[in-house]
Amino acid sequence: MLQELSIKNFAIIDTLALSFEEGLTVLSGETGAGKSIIIDAIHLLVGGRGSAEYVRHGEKKAEIEGLFILDDEAHPCYEKVSEFGIEIEEGMIVLRREIASSGKSVCRVNGKLVTIAIMREIGGALIDIHGQHEHQELMNEHLHLSLLDQFGGKEIQANLASYREIYKEYSTIHKQLSRLNDNEQEMAHRLDLITFQLKEIQEADLKLNEDEELLEEKRKLMNFEKLYESLQTSYNSIQGEGKGLDWTGLAMSHLETAADLDDQYQKTLESVSNAFYVLEDAVHQIRGELDQLEFEPDRLDLIETRLNEINSLKRKYGSSVDEILAYGSKIEEEIETILNKDSHIDELQKKLLSLEKDLIVEAKNLTHTRKKWAKKLTGSIHEQLKQLYMDKTKFEVRFSTVRDESFSFSQFKKDGWDQVEFYISTNPGEPLKPLSKVASGGELSRIMLALKTIFSKHQGITSIIFDEVDTGVSGRVAQAIAEKIYQVATHSQVMCISHLPQVAAMADSHLFISKRLLKGRTSTSVKRLEENEKVREISRMISGVEITDLTQEHAKELLQLANTIKET
Repeated sequence: MLQELSIKNFAIIDTLALSFEEGLTVLSGETGAGKSIIIDAIHLLVGGRGSAEYVRHGEKKAEIEGLFILDDEAHPCYEKVSEFGIEIEEGMIVLRREIASSGKSVCRVNGKLVTIAIMREIGGALIDIHGQHEHQELMNEHLHLSLLDQFGGKEIQANLASYREIYKEYSTIHKQLSRLNDNEQEMAHRLDLITFQLKEIQEADLKLNEDEELLEEKRKLMNFEKLYESLQTSYNSIQGEGKGLDWTGLAMSHLETAADLDDQYQKTLESVSNAFYVLEDAVHQIRGELDQLEFEPDRLDLIETRLNEINSLKRKYGSSVDEILAYGSKIEEEIETILNKDSHIDELQKKLLSLEKDLIVEAKNLTHTRKKWAKKLTGSIHEQLKQLYMDKTKFEVRFSTVRDESFSFSQFKKDGWDQVEFYISTNPGEPLKPLSKVASGGELSRIMLALKTIFSKHQGITSIIFDEVDTGVSGRVAQAIAEKIYQVATHSQVMCISHLPQVAAMADSHLFISKRLLKGRTSTSVKRLEENEKVREISRMISGVEITDLTQEHAKELLQLANTIKET
């Protein structure tokens, strides 16, 4: 849910800090008070198109920040943010957007700078904004298939997973075949190129980790004088008359005498004796190293030449010797495949044919399961529309599927071969038309609410915003819409701008938006209404400007009715 929202220097908003709660929050107020401006700010926060016009006049930038709380670790937003290397701590996501007066935007998610595209992708998993005329997810026919799959739940997902497993292998083999069947001239050019590359790699006779070993040897050779001097000084400090080893031997001799006189010095003698023999071994090792050290300027030149050769290959074939060798193995296999193209094509075609048969079986199973759930969805939609006094409306999930046996790769997609679109007819005798072409207004609002009521359970959206979706309705339809919006709010946090008293009465939280004149500037303010203030505001929504005792009684009745409905 969206828990906190901070807006600064945005349109007519100077500074505004809002706290939101679970359930249904209604925003009401006079026309032009700034209700839609708050929704515009949220829209920008989740990746909407920005403009310098949003920056309050005379200010350098507008700032919008929102805190979202995710209670469920399975929420799709966790997967989204992990794709972009963003961490979620304690289930909190903070989105921040700044729009400069120049029009430039800066976006952050949990403090990390992101592009607007990334902000939009993450924001889309958090908030769904539905305006009266805005093109919505449910109106996009390209997304109807995924909505049906969400509605079908585990049964469709299990069939889809089986299909995708085969499709992945099928797609890989199809790509291999396509490459082999490419233009003969292009294939010949490719063969010449990779043959040359393989020869270059093989002639280099690379060894694993060779570059690292050469760099280490180069470092030693370049520091030869310093290394020799250090070893020689160490040797001279230990070996020789009056040096470290000589004095340690003298100490050991005197401690032997002391230990013969008193046993308590035996341990000290052992320690010094051990030190003497360790030093003696060390001096022999140093002497051996000094004898073996030999400066080879020619060797350094050879190393430099070899490293240059390896670096040249790295620029072409990989960032390390391992990658170069791996690339060599890869193109060696490709050369063998091209030279024996016909036999490989036959082998791949047999594999493809076998997989295609399995894929057709899985695709048909998936279609069968989807059609079963499409019937259930149709029944659910009709039930919802009936509750919204649209019992004459017909809804249908239409499939466009391959019907003959002459299958081709293009007919198989990642999600199966089904194309799904929602069709609807709002008047008896009228043909069903695509949902995206249904007329706007009161009918469209009810259709969208019916769909939202069902899909809000499956979409995992944290918050849903309805921006005046109740325009053009009244009476019993208005009451039905109010109840439906509240029903959606039982699955997701819902914020709703409304002029309907029936909707306002159903609110768990009611925010009153007003504007005021402060130091010659118009500014928007928000007040959370208490119970008695809700009665007055609903009365205003019923009667307009003049509030009477009768309208207040009516408002109280609406609130009592709303409480009864909530309880049931």
